[in-house]
Amino acid sequence: QFLLVESGGGLVQSGGSLRLSCTASGSTLDDYTVGWFRQVPGNEREGIACIVSGSDTTDYTDSVKGRFTISRDSAKNTVYLEMNNLKPEDTAVYYCGASPLPMATMMVRLYHTWGRGTEVTVSS
Repeated sequence: QFLLVESGGGLVQSGGSLRLSCTASGSTLDDYTVGWFRQVPGNEREGIACIVSGSDTTDYTDSVKGRFTISRDSAKNTVYLEMNNLKPEDTAVYYCGASPLPMATMMVRLYHTWGRGTEVTVSS
């Protein structure tokens, strides 16, 4: 069974940093495009970063460009999201998802496997 588990969330002050991890079991994460998404209660899930299978091309939504970095560690079957200069508006539950499509996309409907999320709270 293909499972994703997020970790690394927590409480951080504005301007601080966190590194989120998305670790897979049951399948090789390199075979998938992996995206990071976030969701605030009452809002839709928002794609913020992705890394494409086969090329490791990355893409980011405008609100996190220059602050967040997505990367892979194939040996650990893990994708990371390094988050710097965090802002209160980054507060959300963060999810990783896996898509079989080798393309840079952050469309939720194209991702078929999800973790349960990790909570990030940024205080002002």
